[in-house]
Amino acid sequence: MAEQIEIKELTDVVVRFSGDSGDGMQLAGNIFSTVSATVGNSISTFPDYPADIRAPQGSLTGVSGFQVHIGAETVYTPGDKCDVLVAMNAAALKTQYRYAKPGAAIIIDTDSFGAADLKKAEFATADYLGEMGIDPDRVIACPITQMVKDCLADTGMDVKSIMKCRNMFALGLVCWLFDRDLNVAFNFLREKFAKKPAVAEANIRVVQAGYDYGHNTHSSVANVYRVETKHKVPGRYMDITGNKATAYGFIAAAEKAGLQLYLGSYPITPATDVLHELSKHKSLGVKTVQCEDEISGCASAVGASFAGALAVTSTSGPGICLKSEAMNLAVIMELPLVVLDVQRGGPATGLPTKSEQTDLLQVLFGRNGESPMPVMAATSPTDCFDAAYMAAKTALEHMTPVVLLTDAFVANGSGALKLPNLEDYPDIRPPYVPEELRGTWTPYMRNSEGVRYWAVPGREGFAHILGGLEKDAQTGAISTNPENHHLMTTLRQQKIDRIPVPDLDVLGDADDADLLIVGFGGTFGHLHAAMDELRTQGHRVALAHFKYINPLPANTADVLRKYPRVVVAEQNMGQLAAWLRMKVDGFVPLQYNEVKGQPFEVASLTAHFLQVLNEGKN
Repeated sequence: MAEQIEIKELTDVVVRFSGDSGDGMQLAGNIFSTVSATVGNSISTFPDYPADIRAPQGSLTGVSGFQVHIGAETVYTPGDKCDVLVAMNAAALKTQYRYAKPGAAIIIDTDSFGAADLKKAEFATADYLGEMGIDPDRVIACPITQMVKDCLADTGMDVKSIMKCRNMFALGLVCWLFDRDLNVAFNFLREKFAKKPAVAEANIRVVQAGYDYGHNTHSSVANVYRVETKHKVPGRYMDITGNKATAYGFIAAAEKAGLQLYLGSYPITPATDVLHELSKHKSLGVKTVQCEDEISGCASAVGASFAGALAVTSTSGPGICLKSEAMNLAVIMELPLVVLDVQRGGPATGLPTKSEQTDLLQVLFGRNGESPMPVMAATSPTDCFDAAYMAAKTALEHMTPVVLLTDAFVANGSGALKLPNLEDYPDIRPPYVPEELRGTWTPYMRNSEGVRYWAVPGREGFAHILGGLEKDAQTGAISTNPENHHLMTTLRQQKIDRIPVPDLDVLGDADDADLLIVGFGGTFGHLHAAMDELRTQGHRVALAHFKYINPLPANTADVLRKYPRVVVAEQNMGQLAAWLRMKVDGFVPLQYNEVKGQPFEVASLTAHFLQVLNEGKN
């Protein structure tokens, strides 16, 4: 009789896949998160790419990681530390073990721990577990490479192709460990390799082999665990990255507005996936142009906007520097444009694959002249859909360029998105010039909200010229009149100030908190988790997280002045804190700042906030 396996139920678990950048850790992690999202688990993921284009195989700098946190209840972060670490080679174990919890299960491919592998990973002895202080009883040591070769020996595949399937064995073993349904993984692979069915079936065979290995060996290290969703909300779900959700949000906005979507872009990490995704949707009227540089990417989008499209340009921080003149052109021409800035580590080339929030002041002020521009920030991978939609709505309805900030953590991370119903989203109504103004209309004539009317080329009687020189408010002709320039500067600023944005929500102990945590953008999950932990300990803590940064919500000053202690936490040296001090008289917050290229750690946040609370009692 087969041994009966006990299945233990958990509320959440964190798994980290790691190996060479060519080992397919991102694919294995993506499939595992998709399988988990399909059964209704809440998920949060964090791909951790090396900055090297292709580091030497087995080297410490070439390790690629993918961490996924799945939970029965809502999970807000990918987790500080993992419960299970998959290390496909010695370098992965050496560099990634620091992300493992004490007592975490560790899965290794023993075939990748030979003498040469240990030397590349800078181990001093053959006893690599002892050298790192790892209890061997916590290690699932599998000869993964050899088992994959044996599994695919009769397929006729060459050795290089067989080696690319090693990640699927690890995936199968992890799926066994957490009682996952393999059919979802199989469907994923058949769809991904639809044009290469033999490759799909080879990978499927290896996934099954990894699952069977776990089932048949019943390792003493691992039990079988299940994370069962407690509160299931009916609907169709998908595991989606922030970049893909952003692309879908732009498509939805264009459809709602009845416009064609145009993206003018130049490839740059970590924003390029938006260009890749939108280029797949020509059937939906999407036009994408990969331009020769950042300047032309933005300038072409300005032209598309003048022509009547929903125009978008995408980049990261270095590209914002280059696009600034064309962004300013859209400001003075008062044309709708969405500028997507997927923030990464800087300055200069900096840390291309790492995440920061260091572009905030650049997008607020990094242009010549008085150049007001709305700024929004997405708070999670799934929120990128709504953020992109609302950024497009703001641009189209208020005739202005809008900056949408995400970051590498949000853009490359993923979550379980309940597929939205477009009928539930607000209408998008651009201020087209009304027909009754035919014959009297001029290019800078405005509606009751101070927004310039939009005359799309092709409408008889509304031909006009726009440009980068200041124009007369009444006639639209070039003007250097001092009073007119002051008037136009004021009108452009007032238009932005009047944009309605939702009030700032306060979560947690909103009425009587001893500490208010303040943040913006992609740090929401970590700050929320830190607040939850402190409240569990009995402290009164609240969180105010900014999604709309310019203009600020109308209740911003009231919220910030309400609490005895306020900490602004951000992944820069204090840019949001500086903006809030500038906009709210007398506001002098405490600050928590990290610029590490890595997400916050909830444990570090909690410890710091606890210290602030204790200091407030003295």
